[in-house]
Amino acid sequence: MKSLTEYLVFNTKTRREYINITDTVAKLVKKSGIQEGLCLVNAMHITASVYINDAESGLLQDFDDFLERIAPHAPVSNYRHNRTGEDNGDAHIKRTLMGREVVVAITGGKLDFGPWEQIYYGEFDGGRPKRVLVKIIGE
Repeated sequence: MKSLTEYLVFNTKTRREYINITDTVAKLVKKSGIQEGLCLVNAMHITASVYINDAESGLLQDFDDFLERIAPHAPVSNYRHNRTGEDNGDAHIKRTLMGREVVVAITGGKLDFGPWEQIYYGEFDGGRPKRVLVKIIGE
């Protein structure tokens, strides 16, 4: 069995951001040379997410609006976690709702998606470098 491990680094300018990373992951699958296998993509930080959904700007705004209604950033005093000196209690909850990782099958050397599926990195506490692990295994 072959494998490839790569780390992507993101440093967003805004607190919350949604980045389509599908093309980047597809290039890594090609680089790996793996024809049949699995591709794991996971956020390495507890205030960021990796998820799969449609690449439609209205939907991205709907996700953001929904998350902000469920776990608004302010007032930061609403979160016990923030008593530690942090201000990102909301970001931990948003990450839990959106998920940590995705696994995509590799078939014929390509990511095997359903219609409209794309891989996204979701940032909920931006402004500093964060990593995403991409691990590809197979033959």
